[in-house]
Amino acid sequence: MRFNFDQYENDRMIDDPTNYKWGIFYFNAKDRRIVVPKRSRMMGWTLNFANPYTYLLLSALIVGGLIFGELS
Repeated sequence: MRFNFDQYENDRMIDDPTNYKWGIFYFNAKDRRIVVPKRSRMMGWTLNFANPYTYLLLSALIVGGLIFGELS
């Protein structure tokens, strides 16, 4: 399976509605990126929930928020 895609293929994967769960969660195992632009680029970024490192990132953010929330 190929994982290095050019910009056109990356944009095509992001715009494909079959790569979304319930229409809002980006879930594409072929895309190795953790953070990807949203379909509407002006709306910011989203996470690729098919990448296992996404869950590590989310866990680290939650734990960090809890720890630093307690310190302040």
